[in-house]
Amino acid sequence: MVRLHVKRGDESQFLLEAAGSARLADLAPLVARIYNGRLKVQRLCSEMEELAEHGVFLPYNMQGLTDEQIEELKLKDEWAEKCVPSGGSVFKKDEIGRRNGHAPNEKMQQVIKKTIEEAKALISKKQVQANVCVNMEMVKDALDQLRGAVMIVYPMGLPPHDPVRMEFEDKEDLSGTHAGLEVIEESEAQLWWAGKELKETKLLSDYVGKNEKTTIIVKIQKKGQGAPGREPLISHEEQKQMMLYYYRKQEELKKLEEDDDDSFLNAEWADNHALKRRCFSMEADAHPRQVAEQWNARMP
Repeated sequence: MVRLHVKRGDESQFLLEAAGSARLADLAPLVARIYNGRLKVQRLCSEMEELAEHGVFLPYNMQGLTDEQIEELKLKDEWAEKCVPSGGSVFKKDEIGRRNGHAPNEKMQQVIKKTIEEAKALISKKQVQANVCVNMEMVKDALDQLRGAVMIVYPMGLPPHDPVRMEFEDKEDLSGTHAGLEVIEESEAQLWWAGKELKETKLLSDYVGKNEKTTIIVKIQKKGQGAPGREPLISHEEQKQMMLYYYRKQEELKKLEEDDDDSFLNAEWADNHALKRRCFSMEADAHPRQVAEQWNARMP
């Protein structure tokens, strides 16, 4: 199986295995499906964190209003009494004013939070570093885990306007949001490798050859966006290591330059002729007879 390291821009997304005989007309939509599925899991995890902290979503006409304004306008949340968390609720006001503040109790909060951690781990970008491939079954498994946690904590369900329920029912409205810009429709997905567009009319092996054990970096783009930036010759981590190496070398050279001080040569102990002068000085002070004896002793 050919291993695809899928990137969006310069950011790693996931690893995917595909046969060399795979048609690119099928492979590009599959990559987009997994990519969009991971985005859905991330959006759900974000909203479920808010659900655990502040309860269900308020009706749109009540969001952002103060308690006085709601009372003055005689507005009522009809879903508050229907969508009660299992084990009762704990009031924790949502300062943003999006949720009703009736959060699940501590035990039920932990059910949601633990499931969020497990779902994130399944589709995490860290799976690339761990050399673990992601497939559509893993994305579906993460979604099923999140759905199960919500059903445990909210057995009566969520309001139809709650983003968590809308995500599960594929009714989310992402228009005008940053999340909407990240999504790539399957029909609009386009794969690039080594600065070349992978044509939908060809097979994967037409580009990578017959070697089924190769790994290539492919980038997913929307059609019409043009070629993505090419991969740098060295990775960001390699660049950091090189900069660290050269920084250390510079520091070593600086230290050597500081130590390259020859002022010590003027010291008495560094004088090569000091011993000779001392010997002659001692001889000059000695009795002539002693000097003669010393010279005779030196003679062979």
